[in-house]
Amino acid sequence: MNNALVVIDVQESFRQLPDWEFVSRPDIVGQVNRLVTAARAQGDLVVWVLGSRPGSGTVFDPARGHVRLMDGLEPHMDEPLITKTAHNAFTTTNLHQILTSRGVRGLTVCGIRTEQCCETTTRIASDLGFDVVFATDATATTPIPHRDAPKDLPFSQLVSDPRTLGVADVVARTEYALAGRFAAIRTVDELAGA
Repeated sequence: MNNALVVIDVQESFRQLPDWEFVSRPDIVGQVNRLVTAARAQGDLVVWVLGSRPGSGTVFDPARGHVRLMDGLEPHMDEPLITKTAHNAFTTTNLHQILTSRGVRGLTVCGIRTEQCCETTTRIASDLGFDVVFATDATATTPIPHRDAPKDLPFSQLVSDPRTLGVADVVARTEYALAGRFAAIRTVDELAGA
């Protein structure tokens, strides 16, 4: 086994947020499942990662019950399920140990959010010497309000602010930042077949 699929934060927490209705990939579970099926067929390791903020009182606090995989995702018993408390999947977990102990040299990264946890994990994986593929259409994100946008506005109003970065721009920026530097950018069709 030389490759692994790392599924990052495809968890119910995100569906509880007010920005979820504007998500770039409402079909994220289906896209991830296509990659999981292909990885398993190739004998690749699948690693599931959940993001957690214990004691925060947010939807990322495990006490609230949302820090679990989205419905429709079914890990096998032999597939690691790890929980992180940082943006990337390496710093607060044993992911690096899991991968190196199994001889993994290549990673495919997918999950939520495109520009945050997925991009950060990709950059660190590259720095650690892994060959990384970023499965761009198996990542999801939401619009990003401008840094000076009022904090008390409903998200639906923030989306109409012309300074808000739309999901297509977020994805494009991430692809530009990663391609040729940290990862190869691929689609689910390219990785799992049409």
